[in-house]
Amino acid sequence: MTAEAPALHDDLRALLGRRWVVDAGSLAEMRTDRSGLIARGTAVGVAEAESTEEVSEILRLASRHGVPVVPRGAGSGLAGGAAAGEGELVLSLARMDRILEIDPVDQLARVQAGVINSELDAEARRLGLRYAPDPASRAISTIGGNIATNAGGLLCAKYGVTREAVLGLVAVLPDGRVLRTGRRTIKGVTGYDLTALLTGSEGTLAVITEATLRLVPRPSVPPVTLGAILPSLGEALRLCAEIQREGQQPSLLELLDPRCVVAITEYLEADRLPGPFAALKGAPLGPAVVITQWDAEGARVAADRVERLVAGLGGRSLLLEGEDEGEALLEVRRAMNPALPTGSDVLIEDVCVPRSRLGEMYAAIARIEADLGIPIPAVAHAGDGNLHPHLAVADHERTPGGEVPERVWEAAARVFAAAVELGGTLSGEHGIGVLKARWLRDELGDDSLELQRGIKGLFDPEGLLNPGKMFL
Repeated sequence: MTAEAPALHDDLRALLGRRWVVDAGSLAEMRTDRSGLIARGTAVGVAEAESTEEVSEILRLASRHGVPVVPRGAGSGLAGGAAAGEGELVLSLARMDRILEIDPVDQLARVQAGVINSELDAEARRLGLRYAPDPASRAISTIGGNIATNAGGLLCAKYGVTREAVLGLVAVLPDGRVLRTGRRTIKGVTGYDLTALLTGSEGTLAVITEATLRLVPRPSVPPVTLGAILPSLGEALRLCAEIQREGQQPSLLELLDPRCVVAITEYLEADRLPGPFAALKGAPLGPAVVITQWDAEGARVAADRVERLVAGLGGRSLLLEGEDEGEALLEVRRAMNPALPTGSDVLIEDVCVPRSRLGEMYAAIARIEADLGIPIPAVAHAGDGNLHPHLAVADHERTPGGEVPERVWEAAARVFAAAVELGGTLSGEHGIGVLKARWLRDELGDDSLELQRGIKGLFDPEGLLNPGKMFL
């Protein structure tokens, strides 16, 4: 804690009243997010803002007192980007949860940063629209957090990641100045694209308080969803390649490797496993699963073609028409994280490779498993080459300080290196945060990394905004 923190405490109590939170339980929650990372020490307090003006004043006060600030939404991140430790102030945007506007003509929404992703989509649905970015955490994650990490999701195969949906931002600089970027128009090329720069900046440049977001029309035809059970990972990879080689572009294309299939079918009750998937419960390791969906004219023709491909590969398939019906298959995919081993934390990684090299990435993961004796189930957004290898960390393996054991980091490092060697990236949608900062230079190189450090210094010359995140 800095010497100025007691004075800051008094200033924030005067500004926020009971929304300046300092009880031990709340501060303990702020030490971590869904990544499992536990920050060292304890934050000085949680400032719960309700407006851009309050965020501006909180940052102005923190800057005056020299106290570092960690922005936080729902704490659903998987890279440690919202974990706050010794001497840091948590700036919570969770109370800023108003949908300010939905315009059906311009097909956009204007929202505060604390709006929950799925709640925005539900409101857009009333007007025949969709907010397309759909991270797995959509039921709990906030729009501000999604923008800060440039979150992805199942629908990225067709609709892109969060950056494609962000038209403009209101953000507050570390010294309290309010910055407005972007526009409401479809086109706009005036000046540097600061909206794109802030999207994915992980709270290191400014605090996003409001966003203008692109909405898209909901599909005019009922989506068709197909779940395929293939004899092995090899056939599943061949099916994914064939689906993308020709025919209608799927709105989503997901791949569950054999270890994922076993974990999910052990976790879900048999009555939650649709059709032929129920027979996988208790089955030995071997089958892999592909789940895909089409949402445009000709969807049924595309699905019929893939059914024939599945049969030719020795697999079985289930075809479901309609959005609600398709959820039975998407529930299988979404069960992956809760199906992970009990008695363990899991390091959920997030590499991305060119789609044509997905098979090579799975082969690299298999070699790492064999060399280190660590099972690494890996689910993939096969439509965009984004894999989520899961590395289990048993409770007894963690150090007294809660750190991930070195053997797990060795496996993760080898996964990262393999992805970059294949022309890929350390992160497709989770961000760098704390967990991947040590490998950032390996991907970016010296010149790019120093340029990015320079940008950080321009926005935040005192280094007070989300320190230690992204850059070591």
